[in-house]
Amino acid sequence: MAPLTRYQLTVASSADDLARQAAERMASAIDLALAQRDRAQIALAGGSTPAASYRHLGAEHLPWERVDVVLGDERWVEPTDPASNARLLGETLLAQEPARRARFHPAPTDRVDPAAGAAAYAELIASLCPGDPPRFDLMLLGLGDDGHTASLFPGTQATTVRDQWVTVGEGKGLPRLTLTAPVLCAARTVIFLVSGAGKATALQRLLDPEESSERTPARLVQPQVEVQILADAAAAGALTVA
Repeated sequence: MAPLTRYQLTVASSADDLARQAAERMASAIDLALAQRDRAQIALAGGSTPAASYRHLGAEHLPWERVDVVLGDERWVEPTDPASNARLLGETLLAQEPARRARFHPAPTDRVDPAAGAAAYAELIASLCPGDPPRFDLMLLGLGDDGHTASLFPGTQATTVRDQWVTVGEGKGLPRLTLTAPVLCAARTVIFLVSGAGKATALQRLLDPEESSERTPARLVQPQVEVQILADAAAAGALTVA
């Protein structure tokens, strides 16, 4: 029987504290990777919660020219669309010095259909990251109020894919490209960033060893390393922090 996933929960004192702590931990993971290898590969989350963290991270003085940046998931929209995660990164992390020197590899949403985009993105990921499955140095994940992470939504086929590195997810009326559970689990550092009272139940479920991954797909993320969770007080709710 596989050992239970270990979680380290940190509750931030404010929104700015949450953003700063997340940026510091991401910077530390990148710094560690670059001390051991020539390049670092990081996969980042979309959504509103990490935007402030990316602004802090973008100001960190790291050798960004040695960092490859991808997205853990992307909506099937044009890069200029307000819903695009690539646009979010372009307006935050990659809008600043020195982080604008990073090599960003956007999800190919210009293919004929999402399936073709997923295949192309999987090929890109495999070329960037060594390993089977590909192993990122940092995986930053969000947590939806329904328990989804990346674009692995409850009750969807994407949650069951084990033989591909990228698949097509479906959530909130949009097809999406998403890294699959094996890739999420392979990362050297895994950080969940969770904010808002609407995430309190999902966070409780994530931390519950009896919770099913069918109802809470974030439970699919079971890496060999300890999972770091950074949450604000609203999301942490009535949880007891050790």
